[in-house]
Amino acid sequence: MIVLGWLAGPSNRLKPFVRNRVNEIQESTREQTWSYVPSKLNPADLVSRGMKADDLSMSTLWWTGPDFLHHSIIQFPTMLNTNADNLPEVSFHTNIQTNINENNNLITKLITNNSKLTKLIRIVAYIYRFIHNCKNKNNKITSNLTYTEIKSSKTKLLQLAQQESFPEEYKLLSLGKHLQPKSRLLSLTPFLDDQKLIRVGGRLNNAYYSYDIKHPILLCSRHHLTKLLFDMQHMALLHAPPQLLLASIRQTYHPLGGRNLARHLFHKCVRCIRFKARPLQMSMGNLPTDRTQLEYPFLHTGMDFAGPVLIADRKGRGSKTIKSYILVFVCLSVKALHVELVTSLTTESFLAALRRFMSRRGKPQTLYCDNGTSFVGASNELSNFLKNNHDKLQSGMAENLINFKFSPAYSPHFGRLWEAAVKSTKYHLKRILSLTHLTYEELNCCLIQIEAILNSRPLTPLSSDPSDLTYLSPSHFLIGRSLLSVPQEPLTEENISRLERFQRVEKLKQHFSSRFSNEYVTLLQQKTKWHTSTDQLQVGTMVLVKDRALPPLLWLLGRVTKLYPGTDNVTRVADIRTKKGFIRRAYNNLCPLPIT
Repeated sequence: MIVLGWLAGPSNRLKPFVRNRVNEIQESTREQTWSYVPSKLNPADLVSRGMKADDLSMSTLWWTGPDFLHHSIIQFPTMLNTNADNLPEVSFHTNIQTNINENNNLITKLITNNSKLTKLIRIVAYIYRFIHNCKNKNNKITSNLTYTEIKSSKTKLLQLAQQESFPEEYKLLSLGKHLQPKSRLLSLTPFLDDQKLIRVGGRLNNAYYSYDIKHPILLCSRHHLTKLLFDMQHMALLHAPPQLLLASIRQTYHPLGGRNLARHLFHKCVRCIRFKARPLQMSMGNLPTDRTQLEYPFLHTGMDFAGPVLIADRKGRGSKTIKSYILVFVCLSVKALHVELVTSLTTESFLAALRRFMSRRGKPQTLYCDNGTSFVGASNELSNFLKNNHDKLQSGMAENLINFKFSPAYSPHFGRLWEAAVKSTKYHLKRILSLTHLTYEELNCCLIQIEAILNSRPLTPLSSDPSDLTYLSPSHFLIGRSLLSVPQEPLTEENISRLERFQRVEKLKQHFSSRFSNEYVTLLQQKTKWHTSTDQLQVGTMVLVKDRALPPLLWLLGRVTKLYPGTDNVTRVADIRTKKGFIRRAYNNLCPLPIT
């Protein structure tokens, strides 16, 4: 009955311990009705107060419950009226303080539920105007908010923020007492001004500055009002960086931990993130089996275009230049190169170059290629070539029993091997061509010579062992020697039978294979960069899709819908749902936003 009396009456008259729990019960059962069950009709009291087992077995109250529960319309017994003043834990001397606390709680909820300081100040100003109009019905204020009302509202918000952030210090300063020796405000020599605000005392009383600069208002960076103040100033200063934001705030306020709050706010601002967006960087992944397993050269091949390159067409009168493109094939296992010159970006030209490659190097089992929109340094035609002919190329590869694989869009690091091959080819070509325009035959001959040079590069650093007379290069796996070396004189075959010669050739092949596994593959173990991952995305994360062709404010917003983990359980590619549909991008083009 005491508890039901507490729940039925106002909780502001109860003492704090009981009031807090009664408030929690009332909020949890706001739409419920509490009823009263007398002890004589309560089956739980039979056991809690003690009863013999024989009597319990014969008790109808224990087995069937009270009679009023068996009716179609349940009517609980009425509770005797209890005088609220006679209830325990009721205080009669805290009504004024309770009203003040209720007002403070109301304003605290307003502070927490608002995201703009100017709106919050105006709401509180209207609340106090309403109180004033209720008290002074003959002198009501009906005009727009005045400067005095807005300033008073802001002062009351600052007072409440200080009372919640520094309760002990505010109480001691209000009573004119000294702060505790362990107080974090002791070094600032705080004092209460005429408006009951805590200000910094400091040592600048004799300085020629304004009162607000010499004695700024103390605030705690953890309070929500301080965050609203920083956010308002950040917008007023046109998205100022942290240092400028903090300097502007300190002209009037002294926020404890303000530097960290300014940085946090700056890094959480979506508009600022758009201009300083940093894509996710994951650790370097495991090498595929095609890179570490020595099989036939060009069995697993990567492909990339380079260009355009202008060639001279001297047919007929005069001379004109036409565009041509370089198609580079690179073997994934031994880094051997094959270069083809094509004169147009059509499906027929590409398939013809592929047939020439297969006729000279053999049919590849897997052909890797960048996505059509990820070609570096190419023209718009290159960008749209694979994009517009994707289906035709897939069918053409299927007829030749070749597995054609694309890497994600805008992710050249997924094809680092053939991107490096294109870079090396351009390195030599730029130094040869300069401003000269060669004919098709001259440029094709030049590219084949560059191919021979690149296929003769060492795969491993040169050994310091004087007994090791040659280095290991891709050409050793193609013709058994470097393409730039002079062939040796043939060995005399006077005393060598045919079987011994076959064994000698097999031993030579095994020599290159053992050197491949012992010298070259071990170099691939070390991660040259991207040693660690910055962060991992989750399904549902809001991200910016980086686009080099657009300014940051026009980058697409999207939400992660699916992740694609690699063999090392590290995700590097994700599907994004945007307003233009679903797209697939690597992490280097995704910038996570600090919003959900």
